[in-house]
Formats: sequence, C-alpha cells, structure tokens
Amino acid sequence: QVQLVESGGGLVQPGGSLKLSCSASGFTLDNYYIGWFRQAPGEEREGVSSISRRGSRIYYADSVKGRFTVSRDNTKNMMYLQMNSLKPEDTAVYYCAATPFEVPGFNPARWRYWGQGTQVTVSS
Repeated sequence: QVQLVESGGGLVQPGGSLKLSCSASGFTLDNYYIGWFRQAPGEEREGVSSISRRGSRIYYADSVKGRFTVSRDNTKNMMYLQMNSLKPEDTAVYYCAATPFEVPGFNPARWRYWGQGTQVTVSS
C-alpha cells in the first residue's frame, strides 16, 4: 500500500523553527520527484518546495526562500522540510507529495501521491 506520512508539525512562536518529516512506504522514493505543499484555511493549496530525484534541482516558493530547506534521504525513503524564521503567515496544513513527472512544478494535479497533512501554527 502506497503511503506518505508527515510528522513534526505543531505550535511555534514567530521566529521559531520546525522540521517536518515525511516517510514513504509501498514505493521507492528515489524514483520520484518530491515536494511540500501547504494549505491555509480558505486558501488554495500552494507549493512550498520541491526536489528532484537526486537532489540536483531544488525549487522554493518566493515566500519561503532563505527560510525553508528541503532535503531527502533516499536510503531511508524519507524527505524533510526544515523551516526557520517562521511567520504567522506560514500557518497552514503542510503536505508532502511525490510524483513520477520530471519538473512537475507546483500544479497539484501533477502530483500523484499525497500525505494526510500536518498542522503548523505560528502564533505568540
């Protein structure tokens, strides 16, 4: 059974940090482009970051550049999102995703597998 499971979300103060993890099972992650998306209440799902199979191509949304770092460990079938200098506007449910497409962009329709999401709340 194909599954992606996120962990690491929670409540953090502005300026704080969180590291999200995503564990893949039922398929080999190194055959897939992987990414992180988020969705705030009343908003559309938006792409946050993506990373190619071997990590040579990495993309970030402008809103998180310089603050977030995406990474993957194909040996463990895991991916990560390190989030620093968090802002209240980063509050959302964060999803990990995987797709067999090359350079899929941040169009959710081009991503095949999704996690169930983990809540990140940035508030004082």
